[in-house]
Amino acid sequence: MEIKPYLHNAKYYETDQMAIVHHSNYIRWFEEARVDWMAQVGIPFREVEARGIVVPVVSVSAQYKTMTHFDDTVSITVKLTYYNSVRFKFRYEVRDTDTGELRATGESEHCLLDKAGRVVSLRRKAPDFHQRFVDNLEPEE
Repeated sequence: MEIKPYLHNAKYYETDQMAIVHHSNYIRWFEEARVDWMAQVGIPFREVEARGIVVPVVSVSAQYKTMTHFDDTVSITVKLTYYNSVRFKFRYEVRDTDTGELRATGESEHCLLDKAGRVVSLRRKAPDFHQRFVDNLEPEE
């Protein structure tokens, strides 16, 4: 299955006094791209939550390479790099759609919990979602 990159057009309100996109917005873009990735592979976030599963962020990081400005469109590629049924990691690459220039990279790590905060094994609780994660895993080399 080919997963399409998530496209985001930088909004004016996302910029700072220096007329560049504020660094905190990249973390939001990672989340938008992650939710889009999950929908594309058949794990819609709304359905995850409907099954009583919550997906908190355990850690997130971003490395900024070049500036994104108002009205630039970026393409965010998402890769699932680790998955063990209760934890998973994503890697992000943000590129300018016109020039291909790398704007930022990042990672996020997540766990799976029930609404009471107990760890959930996706293999047991939602085997169909588990298999979709397994099928789309791209471990880092």
